[in-house]
Amino acid sequence: MEKVNRISREIRAKGAVIDLYKDTVEINGVVAEWDYFHHDGGAAVVAVTEDGRLVLVRQYRNALDSFTLELPAGKLDAPDEPTLECARRELTEETGYQTEDISYLLTVHTMVAFCNEKVDIYLARHLRRADRHLDAEESIDVELWELEDVKRMIYEGRMTDSKTVAGIMAYAARYGG
Repeated sequence: MEKVNRISREIRAKGAVIDLYKDTVEINGVVAEWDYFHHDGGAAVVAVTEDGRLVLVRQYRNALDSFTLELPAGKLDAPDEPTLECARRELTEETGYQTEDISYLLTVHTMVAFCNEKVDIYLARHLRRADRHLDAEESIDVELWELEDVKRMIYEGRMTDSKTVAGIMAYAARYGG
């Protein structure tokens, strides 16, 4: 492998969720410009009810101009926020469930070609009801699904959110299903 040398990184735009940079790099003796999106990261939760159903959220995603069915998830409030804290917060805010039984499942980088977003995914069991606290701009419906039905949607290409697919399939592989 050739050495890659980043010559420069220029900020192009700062956003509420991501920042856009122009990177100039030398690779294989050639200088190239690449877009780079910085994201502070986030957490997602595979939440499982006592009867084995998955707690998913349906929400509008502007980039796709459609509603998606996903794991409850969100971005870190600060770059140094522990992802476990973020996962607990997002589970309660988006679904109205809480738990003390939450454990690390896996980590995914969602778009490695141009973005550094890293999402730690947790497994939550022994859920209990709590008050939801949606952000003002959020409209989220909570749905309970059987694992086999969700896997079918993944295999049919009807569920394509990367953190959701990875989390569901890791849960299914580890805990049966």
